[in-house]
Amino acid sequence: MKHQFRYKTWANTQILDALAQVDSSRYPSEWNQAIRLVNHTYVVDRIFAAHLSGAARPFDATNTPETPTLDGLRESIAKSDAWFQEYVERIGGDALDETIAFTFTDGQRGSMTRAEMLFHVLAHGTYHRGNVGMVLVACGVDRPSDTFTRFLHLAEPERRERA
Repeated sequence: MKHQFRYKTWANTQILDALAQVDSSRYPSEWNQAIRLVNHTYVVDRIFAAHLSGAARPFDATNTPETPTLDGLRESIAKSDAWFQEYVERIGGDALDETIAFTFTDGQRGSMTRAEMLFHVLAHGTYHRGNVGMVLVACGVDRPSDTFTRFLHLAEPERRERA
């Protein structure tokens, strides 16, 4: 899981760098939509980090009422991604199979294993980066080529040589 969360950090940087290329004055609604989508993934990440660590849920909804700045969002995501990387470095073995009960923001109860929660965080972020990629194209900005295979071959070029 270490590679997957390093990938998540890299992919988040790619999408934020691409968002920085959007002319927000020319595409204000698209800009807002993209920032809100990325903020939503951040908020959900922090909610699941709280579930994983046994902390109080930091948000009562899956997005914030206010729309953050790109720089503020970049800083928050970097801290969150660092937390997840550290978490997967130290967790392992039977702990990943531990089931944790929690309450969703809509008040419904749920339970997932730690491994399922970590997978959800990865899949959820990937899904919404894809949404943001579509918004980028509508704004005339190329969406990043942020696939897991690209990340692995950039991070470890010798993998291509082994093929």
